[in-house]
Parts: sequence; C-alpha cells; structure tokens
Amino acid sequence: MLGNFQQSQIRIEVAASATAIRQQLLSPVCLRQWLAPAKLSIKNDDLLRPQSDFSVELGLLKVEHLVSVASIDSLRLILSAGIDGYQEWYWGDGWLQSRLEGISMLPLGLLQTANLTRLRWALTKDSGN
Repeated sequence: MLGNFQQSQIRIEVAASATAIRQQLLSPVCLRQWLAPAKLSIKNDDLLRPQSDFSVELGLLKVEHLVSVASIDSLRLILSAGIDGYQEWYWGDGWLQSRLEGISMLPLGLLQTANLTRLRWALTKDSGN
C-alpha cells in the first residue's frame, strides 16, 4: 500500500452510558446513522462480533473492516483497502477512546476526529441533551 504510516489516539468525555456507547459502535443500524453520509455495507444487521466484516464507502474511498474483538467494553477492527492497519475502541460510562494506526494516503487523524465528533453527536441526540 502506498502512503505514510500514521497513528492517532483520542479520548473524549461523552454524556452517555457504556451501554449506549456499545450500542452505537456494535449495531450496524446505529453505525449507518452516525457514519452518514458514508455508506456502510454489511450482510446483516446483527450486532458486530469477531469475524464480522463490512465496508465503509465515501465517494471513491472504500475501507474494508474485519472485527477481531467485540466485547462489552472494546472493539478492534482490522482495516484494509483505503487504510491498511487497525482501529481500537474502548469505552466506559462517560468516556470513549479510539486508537487508529495504519498506512494510508488519507489524513487519519482528521478522519478519526470527524468520526468521534459524529459519534458524540449521535450519543448526545440519543440521550436527549
């Protein structure tokens, strides 16, 4: 893959329970909502679990995802195509952390910040704040 090795780690406070965060990250229905306008392609709408795979497309950009860990408080995705690397999510009541590492031509830190902003918005909208 062409590109630069990049890494980014962000931890934010969110006005949401660990259960609400888990739902937003593991439910394809929820993922489709907060990843919009990107298109999520997945075979079913069951909660993500190890070996689930899906792709996210935004215009000409397509990133393939393979779930390696999906637990009560973490999610690890192996990334390929537009990004060769991985993304880890960890969460608890009131906080969310994301780590992204990979080789890509894309600005990964900017993409990660945009995703966390959209996820925070979805969590705030769901909590009624």
